[in-house]
This record gives sequence, C-alpha cells and structure tokens, in this order.
Amino acid sequence: MIDPRPVVDWLVQGAPGAAGPQQVIHGLCVGLVKAGAAIDRMEAFVKTLHPSIVGRSFVWTPERPEVEVRDQSWAWLQSAEYLGSPMSSCCLTGELERHRLEGTTDPTLAPLAREGYRDFVAAPMKFLSGPGHPVTFATKRPGGFREEDVAAIRAIVPPLARIGEILALLRTATNLLSTYVGHNAGSRILAGQIQLGDTDTLRAVVWFSDLRGFTPLARTAAPQSVIRALNDLFACQIPAIEKRGGEVLKFLGDGLLAIFPYADDAAAPGRCDAALAAATEALGALEGMNARRAADGEPPIAFGVALHPGELSYGNIGGSSRLDFTCIGPAVNLAARLQTLAGQLSRAVVVSEAFAKLSTRPLEDLGAFELKGLDGSQRAFTPKR
Repeated sequence: MIDPRPVVDWLVQGAPGAAGPQQVIHGLCVGLVKAGAAIDRMEAFVKTLHPSIVGRSFVWTPERPEVEVRDQSWAWLQSAEYLGSPMSSCCLTGELERHRLEGTTDPTLAPLAREGYRDFVAAPMKFLSGPGHPVTFATKRPGGFREEDVAAIRAIVPPLARIGEILALLRTATNLLSTYVGHNAGSRILAGQIQLGDTDTLRAVVWFSDLRGFTPLARTAAPQSVIRALNDLFACQIPAIEKRGGEVLKFLGDGLLAIFPYADDAAAPGRCDAALAAATEALGALEGMNARRAADGEPPIAFGVALHPGELSYGNIGGSSRLDFTCIGPAVNLAARLQTLAGQLSRAVVVSEAFAKLSTRPLEDLGAFELKGLDGSQRAFTPKR
C-alpha cells in the first residue's frame, strides 16, 4: 500500500531543504518512489511573466542525477504539440486525465510510448490565477499505473500547486525586476533595498550612449518607425554589454545608461577593456542591423558611446511612494558630457583620460575640451583606427 502522506506533509511544510523548484521536483519524486509508487517520469510546466519565455518545464527521470529544466517559448504554447496534448486539455477541463500508451496513436504521446512508457497521467496544478499549469506522470510498469498510484498522484498535486505558485510568483517578480531595472538592481530590491535614500557606493565604468539624429527622426518619422529605430538601437548594444558583465540601468529616451562594476583598482583595467570591447561589438552589430533596415526600407541609424571609470552612488532616489533605482555622481556626469562631445566630434566612441590610463587598448588623444558644468578642461580619447 502506497502512503503518500510523508511527501504531502513535506510539501505542506514548504519543502524544507529544497532550495528551488528542481529540488522540490526531485524530492517529491524520490519520496513517492520510496513509498512504492510506480513513477518513472514526471514533468511540471509552470508559466511565468517574461518577454521571450512563457514558462519552464521541469522533467524528472530516475536516470538523471538532476531535474532537467527547459525554457518554453510563447510559440510553443500555441503549437500543435502543446494544444493537442493532455497537458493542455487537463488545464481546460480542470480534471485529471489518464491515457494508456500501449498502441496509442496520439502524436503527442507516441514518443513516450516508443521510449517504453505504458501509462500516462496529466493533472492541472490549480493556482489562484487558474489551472493553467500542468503536471504529468508516466510509468514503465507492465500493466501501467495501479489505482493506488493514481490516488498518490491526486494526493500530492494540491500541495505541489501551493509550492509551485509561491516559486512561480518569486520567479515572476525576479523576471520583471530584471527586465525593467536590471538583474543586480532587481536582486537588491528583492532583498529589501526599497527605502528612500538606500544607496551604496561602488566603482564602475559608466557607459552613456545615444542615437545620433534622434530629434529630426522623431520630428519627421511615424511614431512606429521611431519605436523600431530605438528597439534596433538597443538591440545592438544590450547583448554586447551583458555578455561582458555590464548591467543596463536605464533607457533615457534615445539614450542608454549602463555600468561595468569592479571591486578594486586591480580589476579596473579589465573592466575598462571589457566595456570598450562591448562598444566595438555593438558598433559591429549596428552594421548588420542597418543592412536589415535598408532591406526593409528603413533609414540607417547611428549611435555614439562614452566611457568613464569612477565612483558613484547606486540606489534609490525619488519620493516616499515612487522610487527609481539608478546611479548618480560626478563619474556619471562626466560620462554624460563626454557623450555630448562624441556627437560634436562625430566619433563613435569617446573615453575619458582616466579610462585611457587604465585601458590596455591603443587609444588616440583627441585633445582637451571644456565641458558644460565641469571645471577645467577634460582630455578625451578614442580607439585608434
């Protein structure tokens, strides 16, 4: 006789010892098998809010040491593979479904039958938002699931749904914060850094960039064309920045503010070189982007980048009920002024003298310039051609 109560109790208590969804899935499957349940495969699909990922599937089999995680796209959710499957239909009916796999002609289940699975159960995990999160179980046991196996599955699905919903909400919050304020800032906010004036001092290479010719473009082009131009502009830069450990903090109309933090002076040269490599890659991506824009009948776009290392304040500013997580300080101001200078000099990349002293890349001295709001002249440099 299968007794699922230890697994149910473990889930009700919040799955102690499980650090995340993979450990929860592994723990409950191992627990059910230990209790005598004939389970050889489990898959749970949980939706989330993310611009490109509709949700994640977690797949357990006893052969794998870890639970496999598969990111699912929005296209997959509308595919015949999903819409024609028991995963979809059980969520529509809100009821558990059972399907014998021997001799099945169902195209969504036939692959499992070819792998030797004999029986299949799909059930909806019912969140407060609805039953749109299916969990499935399959067995290779000759004769399929016993009634006590199905009863054990029925018993664990409701507490699993509660744990799954908590983890899904946490992941949604993380995704949204990372999407809108950046990963590092999002982590700080989730950790409780949400009070006015909550700031840290850090050192970083500041990246300021903006679209060249944005004012005439906004004045003459249709709004949708302007939006496409901005999206294309940022699509060239963001992957290059994030690839090298930078973090995009803010979009300022046609501009972008990012930072490449470093812990100490020894790390500063490497972060300067990383930021410059990101700028080079972004400008290379721009060439391909402009070729695609030309094919679509869109005008070419261009942008400039300014880089400067220094100390800045990083945290919350604003009012008591509306905060913005950003960075401020003299280093940010200088980078912004250098960005304006880059446009005036028609240079794609301009860096400060402090940056030039740290970087190992060959740079050309452009001379000294008076910059608005800053005392004295500032030397500016650009990568050698």
